[in-house]
Amino acid sequence: MKPSTSTEDASPLFFGITNAVAGHLLLRLALGINLLGHGLVRIGNPGAFADVLVQLFANTWLPSPLVRLFALLLPFLELIIGVLLTLGLLTRAALFTGGLLMVSLIFGTTLRSDWETAGLQMIYAAFYAALMATAHLNHVSVDAWWARTRSHSAPVSSNSPAPVP
Repeated sequence: MKPSTSTEDASPLFFGITNAVAGHLLLRLALGINLLGHGLVRIGNPGAFADVLVQLFANTWLPSPLVRLFALLLPFLELIIGVLLTLGLLTRAALFTGGLLMVSLIFGTTLRSDWETAGLQMIYAAFYAALMATAHLNHVSVDAWWARTRSHSAPVSSNSPAPVP
């Protein structure tokens, strides 16, 4: 098997999508659907989920009402971020918000000294960071479609100088 060259990495796969764009798309979809699933499962009974988290954090210095509020909001945040990432809508904002959400989860998890879960959360944080760092590859998304639509329909300003023939 011959090693891959940069020319092969940049070649179109299908429908003009390069390997890099396809990789970004697959990672964005996987993370989006993962978060969407987290939100959907937990949103059915947010009170029960909040009760479990309050019990998990009972031996930390975080106040129970704050833990409960966070736990009640978390499924909705996961659902919203998951939908946005899956669609590729407001992608950079969703990635940044999701990354900050992971930072807050890691903070709480380390307060509980749950290092295994913190390690898994670090993997999620790495996915957010990788997607943010490769946001320029977000060509298959609602954001990209919207940008193309706006660029094709941008009106010419009356204050602009006349085009030179």
